[in-house]
Amino acid sequence: MKKKIITLFALGLMTVNSQAQDMSLDQLLKVVQEAATQSSKENQKREAEFKQQRDQQRNLLANARNQLAALERRTEELKAAFDENEAILAELETTLAERSGNLGEMAGTVKVLAGDLRSAIEESMTSAEIDGRIEFLTQLASQSKLPNIQELRQLWVEVQREIIEEGKISRFTTNIRDERGEIENNVTVTRVGTFNAFDSDGNFLVWKSAIDAGTGTGNGELQRLQKQPSAQYMSQSKSFVNASPGELAVAPVDYTRGTILQLVVQTPSISDKIKQGGPVGYVILALGAFGLIIALIKFFMLFVSGSKVKSQLKKKQPNQNNALGRIMSVYTENPDSDIETMELKLDEAILRETGPLESGLSFIKVLYVIAPLLGLLGTVVGMIQTFQMITLMGTGDPKSMAGGISMALVTTVLGLVVAIPLTVLHSVLQSMARKQTQVLEEQSAGIVAKMAEK
Repeated sequence: MKKKIITLFALGLMTVNSQAQDMSLDQLLKVVQEAATQSSKENQKREAEFKQQRDQQRNLLANARNQLAALERRTEELKAAFDENEAILAELETTLAERSGNLGEMAGTVKVLAGDLRSAIEESMTSAEIDGRIEFLTQLASQSKLPNIQELRQLWVEVQREIIEEGKISRFTTNIRDERGEIENNVTVTRVGTFNAFDSDGNFLVWKSAIDAGTGTGNGELQRLQKQPSAQYMSQSKSFVNASPGELAVAPVDYTRGTILQLVVQTPSISDKIKQGGPVGYVILALGAFGLIIALIKFFMLFVSGSKVKSQLKKKQPNQNNALGRIMSVYTENPDSDIETMELKLDEAILRETGPLESGLSFIKVLYVIAPLLGLLGTVVGMIQTFQMITLMGTGDPKSMAGGISMALVTTVLGLVVAIPLTVLHSVLQSMARKQTQVLEEQSAGIVAKMAEK
């Protein structure tokens, strides 16, 4: 402060010195006095400002100290309240755990029941008629909070509904997927509990679940079997579908709820089994068909010739349209021959007639001997394929070995199926031919005996 005053005084002196040359002493004194007065006023003004700022800082400091004390008191109050609330909360949690023990067990039971019911409804055929149950059961089975009264009542309703629907025969309209994979709209479906479903033509339907395991949304669909059961069950299902209300009708029921019907689709047909036999199987069937044709032709020829021989036995006049008539004509055409010559001619005629009777029988015999040998060949080829697949892919995948095993078994069966009928036919045909040959020999012996008597 003193430095500022000295500086102002020096400046005033310099000003006075510069102006002293032009003014008198009185004027100089007056100027000095005015400068001193002005400097005193400025100093007082600055001192007042400094005091005012000091007072403001003191007030701010006092206010801050008051606020700090108030906040410290509030902190102590809140800390005491927090500790008191912590003790109360721990006591309440202990009381809640004691009182909600049974409720926790009930919540677990409800979750398990909801999950089991959801799984049952997913695979149940009643879902084709009743929608909107999977989402509720999925939510109920996955929620962490206790179920409320409304949810418990809804769960009870769904359990009762499923029990009731399992014992009902219902008819409704829905969309189904046909055997070609296309959707058919507004098809009338008849449902027998949770066991079977039929369309309006009596075709069997199966339920395919299509529920998203993560979200619990989606729905399944009814699908028509690609391969329907036998005609016996199809006629029963058609009669059941077309029965009038209140009429007693028989319906086939799959107690496995679709498992047996699924096996019907996977069961190979006769043509599929034949294809499993491969080239060897086709060769066996071709030989069997060829042998059967020959056997039928031979049976017809022997039957016709046997009928003619029987007819000739009733007549004394020989007829050239049958073997016995031609043998008898040998005697009528050579009445003067001696016994030895006639016997030779009759033997020649019998040999000539027995040849056509036994022709073809040896070929049938060859076929029924070759058929099981070809089946054995197919068995060996199939086992070779099986061992090749085992070498390449190991024994972990049974399907890779199924082709060779199927070929081995099918060819064996085909060989036996062909050989057994051909063996029986050969025996029958050979018996017929022998019977006719025996008649010819008996009649020729009779002719010789008659000549010997003469």
